[in-house]
Amino acid sequence: MDFSRLQEALASKSYAKIATICDDLMLQVAAEGVAFQDEWPYAIHLLGHIYVDDINSARFLWKSIPSAIKESQQEVVAAWRIGQRLWTRDYAGVYEAIRGFSWSPDAQGLVATFADLYTKRMFQLLLSAYSTISILDTALFLGMNEDDAMNYVVHQGWILDPTSGMLTVKKQAVVSEQKLDPTKLQRLTEYVFQLEH
Repeated sequence: MDFSRLQEALASKSYAKIATICDDLMLQVAAEGVAFQDEWPYAIHLLGHIYVDDINSARFLWKSIPSAIKESQQEVVAAWRIGQRLWTRDYAGVYEAIRGFSWSPDAQGLVATFADLYTKRMFQLLLSAYSTISILDTALFLGMNEDDAMNYVVHQGWILDPTSGMLTVKKQAVVSEQKLDPTKLQRLTEYVFQLEH
């Protein structure tokens, strides 16, 4: 079985392509009627779907994996553990699942990059959902200890009230351009002209 495209994507850190590459390869192999269960990179395939935030596809892939593979390949189970936490919106549990396994060299970069991406997603979630939040809750959402979480968000402009231990979320300024519609300007000019005469 030729996994060269997958290996190239992993080597070039093109992690967003992994799920599609694996899906295409799986369809190709299935169409040829070749047995592939033992050598298929299920963990990487699952992690590829998790990376692009396609939890439904990851869930269906998990259900299709033979039980013998689930019992013999711990990394497959560890990858699905991340998917389960995402599925149930257990934000802190996602980080526990990531840190709770010693990933293979092929999966390490993918998992580390996903962890960074996930932290950025969680930060955006906090930014849109809260005006104030405790340091502890912030740490849980960002998968950090309290000091690191506080430093991370304060660096982003949030304000810490040391007395209450609460953080005030600094909303990012929304930049909007006002476009001048020439037809509206023309009508306004004509209206003002009529008023004056």
